[in-house]
Amino acid sequence: MNTNFGYVALMGEPNVGKSTLLNRLVGTKLAIVTHKAQTTRTNLIGIQNREGTQIAFVDTPGIFNPKTKLDQAMVKSAWGSIKYADIISLMVQPKSGKLEENEGIIKRLKQLEKDQAKIILIVNKIDLVNPSELLKLVDAFSNRMDFAKVFLISAKKGDGIEDLIKWYSDNLPKGPWLFPPDQISSQSVQSLACDITREKLLLRLHQEIPYNLGVETDQWKEMKNNEVRIDQNIVVARDGHKAMVIGASGSCIKQVGIEARKDISKLLGQKVHLFLRVTVRKKWMDDEKRLREMGLGQP
Repeated sequence: MNTNFGYVALMGEPNVGKSTLLNRLVGTKLAIVTHKAQTTRTNLIGIQNREGTQIAFVDTPGIFNPKTKLDQAMVKSAWGSIKYADIISLMVQPKSGKLEENEGIIKRLKQLEKDQAKIILIVNKIDLVNPSELLKLVDAFSNRMDFAKVFLISAKKGDGIEDLIKWYSDNLPKGPWLFPPDQISSQSVQSLACDITREKLLLRLHQEIPYNLGVETDQWKEMKNNEVRIDQNIVVARDGHKAMVIGASGSCIKQVGIEARKDISKLLGQKVHLFLRVTVRKKWMDDEKRLREMGLGQP
């Protein structure tokens, strides 16, 4: 058998750059990226095919102390990804990647069987600090855990990415490809479209609102002339949040629609007619049925 296949889990605290790295690894924008923590809510698989090797990269939600059922489901989803991972990548960044803040993650990783998966350390955003600080950070983590390899990268700039991909390719098991050669994600286009709209909302809204909203598909209708009509529902937890999402005279939701429509059209390669509405659904983040629909929680 001349092909390799394996799962690579990208793990770490919120906002260390896992989604930016996923997009860089697969060569296209799959995961939404904002400066706000907890942007990623479900495991997203991005697929890269290169010279007989297929790598399924799993972008996981950031690991943090959960409060709501949504939080709990996100963290559980992240840890669930290691069950089938061939390589686990613990990702940190110099500015906030202190050893003590990752101690809980390291303790759990050390409990894994040695032959279950190779574990590597990825230090991201190396362009933001001087080399001496990087060495101190690497030494601190390496003294705490025996990593198979340590990589210093800048996911945003692309520094160190080729070496990282080559190492992944060289260390995955022999086996048939699981996904078709032309598939780049395990996520449906409907789900990716909802994530795009949520990204635009996250970038425009502030304070606690971004963490209290979700986006779901009401209707997806293929039309003539390679066009598609998409109706999405933005779910918020409070009446006040609904007013802020809509904005004065509809200014906010209108701009979100314009920006989301552009990116969704690029994703699909089709002209998109996007229609947005806003619904108040109190405590939706503790609604187990809703979480299951998002791909979180138990079936």
